[in-house]
Amino acid sequence: MVDIHCHILPLVDDGARSWEIAEQMCAMAAGDGITHIVATPHANAQFAYNRERFSELLAELQGRINGILKFSLGCDFNLSFENLELLFASPAQFLIQGTRYLLIELNNFGIPPGFDQLLFRMTAELQIVPILTHPERHPLLQRHPEQVVPWTDLGCLVQITANSLTGHWGRRAKDAAVWLLKKNLVHIVASDAHDVRHRPPVLSPAREVVAQILDEHSAMELVETNPSLVVTDGNIA
Repeated sequence: MVDIHCHILPLVDDGARSWEIAEQMCAMAAGDGITHIVATPHANAQFAYNRERFSELLAELQGRINGILKFSLGCDFNLSFENLELLFASPAQFLIQGTRYLLIELNNFGIPPGFDQLLFRMTAELQIVPILTHPERHPLLQRHPEQVVPWTDLGCLVQITANSLTGHWGRRAKDAAVWLLKKNLVHIVASDAHDVRHRPPVLSPAREVVAQILDEHSAMELVETNPSLVVTDGNIA
């Protein structure tokens, strides 16, 4: 399996709090059957994003774990005005390494004005593929998950969080995730892991839930086939 959303770099955001925890997260992920992780530090008002520094940290983590996982570098991109200016000036610094894919995160207070136009500009002007992270956890989208439909029509992909499906984020998040799944609006399931206890880097429990709701083939598409296409810059149908 491939996990494209994971806060595994230590001491850079609200993810891994130490090198020891980062290494424990790697061991847990490998034990769950994950072979490749995209490290996705936050890029927002609270946590500055430094691509060069994070590349160095990821290389150090790779050396510490003796090759049990492959890594790519990406980010968890907040749609602030300042971030968007940087993105349109130099998109490569935020994309998942070697690809056209960008994880984008909405804040919990609403949907940005002109979000449809922003998605169009991302795909048409920058030739990137936005991946909307965890809409099932967004307070507005929990009540109105159908708002995701026109965004997917514009080429935006949807990633839900693995432990939303297992109930960690509550009934509303799980119900919204299941609704999105049944409407074929989910392209990827990822861990959005931050630690080894409360938000762990595991995908297999969620894969089993998806298999029960849909089928085994669909479950493997969401945790293996599609995320593998992301890290290799392939095309997701």
